[in-house]
Amino acid sequence: QVQLAESGGGLVQPGGSLRLSCVVSGPNSFSIYIMGWFRQAPGKGREYVAHISGSRYLTNYADSVKGRFTVSRDNARNTAYLEMNSLKPEDTAVYYCAASSRRYSSSRTYYGEYDYWGRGTQVTVSS
Repeated sequence: QVQLAESGGGLVQPGGSLRLSCVVSGPNSFSIYIMGWFRQAPGKGREYVAHISGSRYLTNYADSVKGRFTVSRDNARNTAYLEMNSLKPEDTAVYYCAASSRRYSSSRTYYGEYDYWGRGTQVTVSS
């Protein structure tokens, strides 16, 4: 059974930074998974944020976070990261990490393409 656990959320002022982590456990090698980050604000649907390929570390971002967020991974630690800078109030949401066993494509932005999900971590951007 593959399990994902996010951490690192919290309350931050506008313009601040946070780094989210996602630890993956399970029977398969972590490097086979595309790792994605999604978010869901109150009353809204699940929104794609970013994703990263398994071994070549190719990345893709939503336009709303491009230039502010950075997705990365450490395959030795079975961990994916989302570094968030210049945070805005509209970034407030529950952030989820997800793993997909599909072949990497820059268009893997649909949540239905991801097989495993964490429970989420709350990020609140407010003064």
